Amino acid sequence: MGKLVNPHGSKELKCLLLEGKAREDESKKAKGLKKVPLTSRETGDLIMLGIGGFTPLDGFMGQADWKGVCDSYKMPSKNGLFWPIPITLSAAKALADSIKIGEEVALWDTETNTLMATMKVTEKYTIDKKHECQQVFRTTDMAHPGVKMVMDQAEVNLAGPVKVLSESYFPEQFKGLYQRPAEARKMFEERGWNTVAALQLRNPMHGSHAYLAWIAIEVCDGVYIHQLVGKLKPGDIPADVRVKAIDALINKYFRKERVAMAGYPLDMRYAGPREALLHAVFRQNYGCSHLIVGRDHAGVGDYYGPFDAQKIFLEIPQDALLLKPLCMDWTFYCYECGTMASMKTCPHESKAVIDDNGNYKGGARLLLSGTLLRKLMSEGKPVPAEFSKPEVIAVLNDYYNKLEEKVEIKLHGAATGESKKK
Repeated sequence: MGKLVNPHGSKELKCLLLEGKAREDESKKAKGLKKVPLTSRETGDLIMLGIGGFTPLDGFMGQADWKGVCDSYKMPSKNGLFWPIPITLSAAKALADSIKIGEEVALWDTETNTLMATMKVTEKYTIDKKHECQQVFRTTDMAHPGVKMVMDQAEVNLAGPVKVLSESYFPEQFKGLYQRPAEARKMFEERGWNTVAALQLRNPMHGSHAYLAWIAIEVCDGVYIHQLVGKLKPGDIPADVRVKAIDALINKYFRKERVAMAGYPLDMRYAGPREALLHAVFRQNYGCSHLIVGRDHAGVGDYYGPFDAQKIFLEIPQDALLLKPLCMDWTFYCYECGTMASMKTCPHESKAVIDDNGNYKGGARLLLSGTLLRKLMSEGKPVPAEFSKPEVIAVLNDYYNKLEEKVEIKLHGAATGESKKK
């Protein structure tokens, strides 16, 4: 693995994706097996198992690991290895009852009608869904998209090792963007990068994102702009538009030898602090030594404090991860400083006032967020020039002008600065 950080809990990536004749033979065998349908989230998790993103897991978790992960971040089956979020597969009770322990089943993505994998069922169990939600999301509110995802799961969890047969549509639909961990590691090594900071994205890069990336490049060999290409909640901007916007930014405002962009196939869970830890685990598998953790990482609404995702790294054992967080304070454009700044560097505390025409009316700090950017653009309101580079705004304007049905974007405390700094 060269000088890059080792994968999580292993010296080598654990890839469960079959290729060549092995894939062909397993696919033929799968035709005679019972079909277990997958949700979009389960499909994404399965692909990550296949490509080594979830090293060192060998399949979907059993009950002991589910409970250990929920309650103490530990997997008993892996000698107490750190893991932050359960990786599970559910099935309807009638189907689960028809499957015997030790039986092999075919895992099927019903959305694309694709055979994804085979699995040897080693365990069947039920869970307390509310307990998982409270532990992982810190809430059982059904308005939380992650909570709804768990509560909508089928009744019985199936566990066992998997043999992955497909990466679904990701390699083709996101050609040139979708990347396996082994490919990322090879790219980093070829560039001579030893320390790599991952920047998690589900929104186009606005000024604060770019500022965080520039800071990371100052302390690491390069920054890996790693964006989610799985499913998002309504109102979020799709991956192809984000790619255009990010390309427009990095092609003009970054040194190309210090930045790389790629995508990964997971759905957002919106689990805030716990999801930040999951992002850290699989970024380590991708070869990253650091993860940029800014304001409201992987959050939604006002369920989490703006810096809860940073605090959680201080709560886990120091040896839980080789990857380390790069914790960044709230960043903004300061009219008094005349540049991007943070709460650690800027002494001007007044909030900037922008009128309905996007004109500056006074105050110092213009707080930037992806939620606010999406709200302004979806409502056709002017975006202050300091919010993002004009090339990015042009890409987003083109997207919103062609959008026939727009989703109402609700602002929350973490996006407006109304929430207290915790």
